[in-house]
Amino acid sequence: MINFELDERLAADTLPIADLPLSRVLLMNDARYPWVILVPRHASISEVFELSADDQQQLWREATQLGDAMKTALGGDKVNIASLGNVVSQLHVHVVLRRHSDATWPAPVWGNGSPEPYDLDGQAQLRDQLLALIHGLDV
Repeated sequence: MINFELDERLAADTLPIADLPLSRVLLMNDARYPWVILVPRHASISEVFELSADDQQQLWREATQLGDAMKTALGGDKVNIASLGNVVSQLHVHVVLRRHSDATWPAPVWGNGSPEPYDLDGQAQLRDQLLALIHGLDV
């Protein structure tokens, strides 16, 4: 985890939450969905298979445990976990809590509608909830 720098676009679109053993946890600044992004703290990695086998397993543990915790605590119908990288090549994994009532259900969140940034109260409330969930993970 040497020389880790967050891609400028990820930094512009997200709010920092915490660090897990492998990944930086970022909150996507879009209040339409509880949506976090995990970015492994490695320099110059764009694909999951470029991580060691242990780090691949760690990334999956972090994504699935956080997704499960979000679904349980925040009340969702489905968790979408994806790594695309078509716009931002730095390896990152989206963990998006979906609800049947959300703005774009059942379509993907990417490219649908315009993001609705959090107000300060909404941002602080979800950040505190996510921090509590993160502290409860066994990663």
